[in-house]
Amino acid sequence: MTGTSSTQASLKVTTDAWEALFRAQVAVMRQITAMPEFAKLSIREYDVLFNLRHAPENETRLVDLNKHLLISQPSLSRMITRLEERGLVSRCTDPTDQRASRIRLTEAGLATQRDIGRAHVKQLHQLMGEALSEEEFIELQRLSTKLRNAVE
Repeated sequence: MTGTSSTQASLKVTTDAWEALFRAQVAVMRQITAMPEFAKLSIREYDVLFNLRHAPENETRLVDLNKHLLISQPSLSRMITRLEERGLVSRCTDPTDQRASRIRLTEAGLATQRDIGRAHVKQLHQLMGEALSEEEFIELQRLSTKLRNAVE
């Protein structure tokens, strides 16, 4: 096999793997976003609450929160305003940098995240639990983490 055909095979395998991963994620996300819990809160809004829930003291800077989300900074800022109006988060000036905002999960936001999170975990288990063995899920997590670490 020449260098070219080896490269082409590698590109094909990479592309096929990406497509399979992307299509699996889309199929699962379609089912998840159809959950009644996501009628109250969009999946992106839930993602904000989820990330705040896992931040130290349920609080982080807006710019740091944005690093964990697939949304632009201006869109996130508008979303935070909407979540703030609903009483799910609060915003304050960062004491270490007056130009920056800190976002905190409120008690109502924490309760909402927990309620949706419990249903979300059950739904994920129902959707995916029978598709793979426990060992395959462990391998999927390992490979996904390895891929994320390589590209970040």
